[in-house]
Amino acid sequence: MRIVKNIKDLRCVIGEWRQNGQSIAFVPTMGNLHAGHLQLVKTAQLQAHRVVVSIFVNPAQFGPNEDFASYPRTEQQDEDKLTACGADLLFLPDVGEMYPNPLQTKVSVQGLSTLHCGASRPGHFDGVALVVCKLLNMVQPDLLFLGEKDFQQLAVIRTMVADLNIPVTIQGVPTVREADGLAMSSRNGYLTPAERQLAPLLYRALCDARAEALSDTADFPAIIERQSQALRNAGFELDYLRICRRADLLPADKSDTDLVILIAAKLGKTRLIDNIYLSR
Repeated sequence: MRIVKNIKDLRCVIGEWRQNGQSIAFVPTMGNLHAGHLQLVKTAQLQAHRVVVSIFVNPAQFGPNEDFASYPRTEQQDEDKLTACGADLLFLPDVGEMYPNPLQTKVSVQGLSTLHCGASRPGHFDGVALVVCKLLNMVQPDLLFLGEKDFQQLAVIRTMVADLNIPVTIQGVPTVREADGLAMSSRNGYLTPAERQLAPLLYRALCDARAEALSDTADFPAIIERQSQALRNAGFELDYLRICRRADLLPADKSDTDLVILIAAKLGKTRLIDNIYLSR
């Protein structure tokens, strides 16, 4: 696996591959890689000649009181995992490479970025859209692979790519879970042992809500209230639990058929997100 830390070298390597007629897949990450990230790489390998992975903890998507400084950085372990997985190139820029000058340009997906996590983390999705737009311009891949666990993020990036006519095909990859159902996340490492035992209740609530929502007589507000209260009773600080239309993440009603249930909650100091699909 080749490791490059600047845009010039990145483009040089990719240019060589392009001259040889090879297709490029791209997996952007913030590092601290787990099996979910590696599944993105493995899926990408099946669909492109070359797979580029980036690791960059993006300051633009962290709020002033969030965990940018403490976000886990495990560069050597990540390199070892990607080498073992067979990734072709690791792009490892620092902040100065990504943001060499004070930014005068903003990338913002209006509406969608202010819902759900966007309401709780103002500016977060603007930072995500900005860095992904920059990375896509740097790598210029044919295919972009993103995890479905961050469903709103995936929706924001899909909209940005469509609106800006960026020539890349986006593929969402299903969430990888621990044996007890907890969605894999780099932030799971913040959980204490006791919190880790409770954390799978988040996914259980999603599964229970989906089972109830499939009923012809389902009462969506009642389902949300029942599952929300159960999580609060278990010790979660609930941010939101919502049944939405998958297409636009707006509230669903019983006439809608293609749905996603979104959830975000804090357990101790750790913010957890997850989602589950349902079709009625």
